[in-house]
Amino acid sequence: MTEQKPAWVVLLVVTLSAVAGTFVGAGIGTLVGSLFYSGGGDFLRSAGTGQLTADMKVPMLVMQGISSLFGFLLIPYFAYRALTRQNLQSFSTHKFNSRLLLLSLLITVSFAIADSAIIEWNKSVVFPEFLKSFEMWARDYENRLEELTKIFTQFNDTGEFVIALLIVALGAGVCEEFLFRGIIQREFFRGSNNIHVSIWVAAFLFSTMHMQFFGFVPRLLLGALFGYLYYWSGNLLVPMFAHFVNNGFSLLMMYLYQLKVVDIDMETEQSVPWHMAAVFACITGVLLYLFRKNAADTKNTFA
Repeated sequence: MTEQKPAWVVLLVVTLSAVAGTFVGAGIGTLVGSLFYSGGGDFLRSAGTGQLTADMKVPMLVMQGISSLFGFLLIPYFAYRALTRQNLQSFSTHKFNSRLLLLSLLITVSFAIADSAIIEWNKSVVFPEFLKSFEMWARDYENRLEELTKIFTQFNDTGEFVIALLIVALGAGVCEEFLFRGIIQREFFRGSNNIHVSIWVAAFLFSTMHMQFFGFVPRLLLGALFGYLYYWSGNLLVPMFAHFVNNGFSLLMMYLYQLKVVDIDMETEQSVPWHMAAVFACITGVLLYLFRKNAADTKNTFA
């Protein structure tokens, strides 16, 4: 049996491979995305200017999906396997449990309602005076991301909604959970032997990666939620499914609002009242207790 590489070596190599994979994926994604561009002019030049139009929605989604596929899944997996000799089966050490999927769905929706209060609070955070320049940059960057999100989530037809669902919900759920929970969380646990530190470090990196500082805390909490679902279930499909539900639920509500089926506008990011958020936080806690009770014993699962 070959000697295991130190966890920090695996984490360093996987991180570098993720960065390299993201650049490679972005290049390939740009070429593939240009095939879906129907607007006037050159797609590469239009994308480089940052002036996004409705014609660039599908090409940019395709580019994002391919970039995530290479940066968060394919290249990190091959690097990880080369170092550890572990295959995909090692990421799910416990059998698939359909009851846990139902509970994870309820947990994710309940948590999203409770987390809306944290989202609204985080957006209004004021930085200290010595960080004002950073605050101005962060707000400007976040405003540009919000404009980009609005373009991506204005669906002209069901086809565009399905494409967004596949890339933003399913693709992100699979790729991001594979890297942050499947590799990073497990390797931190192997190196520290402290699951709580591992979960929160992975969640911190997960939130940092999104570069949205006025949504940092709610995304940190979301990442930690996925981390505990993975640890308790011992099956990476569970946090992947929960991530898909989280993103897919938001997209579905946006689409239904555009179709005038519902009156809730998710893009306003208006939270529920704090007392209702507290109620759903309690509901989430009860559901997490039931989830852990129904989950297989995962002690030392990632060791």
